[in-house]
Amino acid sequence: MVLVTGAAGQIAYSLLYSIAKGDVFGKDQPLILLLLDITPMLPVLEGVVMELQDCALPILREVIPTDKEDIAFKDLDAAILVGSMPRREGMERKDLLKANVAIFKSQGQALDKYAKKTVKVLVVGNPANTNCLIAAKSAPSIPKENFSCLTRLDHNRACSQVATRCGISANVVKNMIIWGNHSSTQYPDVHHCKVNVQGKDVTAFDAVKDDAWLKGDFISTVQQRGAAVIKARKLSSAMSAAKAICDHMRDIWTGTAEAEFISMGVCSTGNPYGVPEDLIYSFPVSIKDKTWKIVEGLVISDFSRAKMDATAAELVEERDTAVSFLGV
Repeated sequence: MVLVTGAAGQIAYSLLYSIAKGDVFGKDQPLILLLLDITPMLPVLEGVVMELQDCALPILREVIPTDKEDIAFKDLDAAILVGSMPRREGMERKDLLKANVAIFKSQGQALDKYAKKTVKVLVVGNPANTNCLIAAKSAPSIPKENFSCLTRLDHNRACSQVATRCGISANVVKNMIIWGNHSSTQYPDVHHCKVNVQGKDVTAFDAVKDDAWLKGDFISTVQQRGAAVIKARKLSSAMSAAKAICDHMRDIWTGTAEAEFISMGVCSTGNPYGVPEDLIYSFPVSIKDKTWKIVEGLVISDFSRAKMDATAAELVEERDTAVSFLGV
């Protein structure tokens, strides 16, 4: 049982086919897809259901469109929370946070009440880190470790930038790190990144041979990539976001390769890198048996430390504002 919220939206439209044909949970794993959206979107959702049926996919057993949380969240194995309140022109960030706290508090409570306690929850809707934290706080009977937010899109963007710069394919760029918030304060860190050049693993710095770019334009390009896509397409990233969601969930289900790690936003409590407690913060993680573990022992330079602290400060401020709305 897999739920996708915001199911009539453009990210979901790119995502649902990949899930339904087995790219995420396995080619032999039968699926029931639950599609949640707001009531005015139900006619659009019916069209999405028709298209999924018309794909005639062997593992897709049933598709259930709904606007009701008690139906959408029942007995879930996985929940992909894509739907959120988008920022409208002239909207203060505080107002955006308030609107999303209401949504993710309600969905967290629904997870708590109806979903399996083993459910894996991925929050995509922005501000993803803080929305994820609110959902987790609103579902006290589900382990905090079961909640994560999407920074894999940033991770993939960073890998692609390095690969393009080196004239190689993105799959030979390993152990990229995105630290912090899924926002323009995120820190794409190449200090532990390995690049396979002509069969040999070398550091990103040795492969790229341009330290100024790696510490300057590379970082700002990844940080601002979402805004650049919106400027060009007049719509936010959808195809690339859907691909990142698939990567994230597939890695939870099947694990990461030995000695490799990926980036995801997870609970910071007890982390070894001095990041404040009680945040959803993007860390390098390895995954085994559907359980993530923050990679330990990475040496953090002063350059990295300053950037990790800056994005943490933004998350602390976001959290404190959002938590003040929880009781409202």
